Amino acid sequence: MTAILWTSFYWAWVASEVVIAVATRTGKSGGQVRDRGSQLILWMVIVISVTACEWMRRTMPANMFGRAAWLKTASVLVLVAALAIRWTALFTLGKSFSANVAIRESQKLMRSGLYRMVRHPSYLGLLMVFVAIGIHSRNWISLVAAMVPTTAALIYRIHVEEIALRDAFGNEYVEYGRATKRLVPGVY
Repeated sequence: MTAILWTSFYWAWVASEVVIAVATRTGKSGGQVRDRGSQLILWMVIVISVTACEWMRRTMPANMFGRAAWLKTASVLVLVAALAIRWTALFTLGKSFSANVAIRESQKLMRSGLYRMVRHPSYLGLLMVFVAIGIHSRNWISLVAAMVPTTAALIYRIHVEEIALRDAFGNEYVEYGRATKRLVPGVY
């Protein structure tokens, strides 16, 4: 049963990311695009990291906590929580969300819902997806392969987005930044 749940939620995530990338991309006529290549970098890193993690899962023995079977269940729970956070953040932003970093004329600074706790909850959810993928592998090296490159790419993406938001919203965004962490409540 856990394998079916994992496969279902994993492919739901993959499909949702493709839809998000295609359906929410802002063109030059739709707003001020400030992406600086971060969407392409993020996609490339995700594909390479997840592929490497999956390859290692299949070729290297499970070594996490003595190959504990409960890790499969934990990975499903983390994945479900990750998707709930990511999708809630996207729906909260609505038409203001863009797959590439772009600011629209009518866009307002979001400070409600998950955005009260962190400035980038959709990236928190995405990061949790990679934690789930790494846990599902039950191999420490696979977990590192899933986490380290994607975290670095997300930090770059957040940097790019923060510059665009600061330019668009000025002191309002600076104050918001002082009141909330970027990615992990109370930490970063």
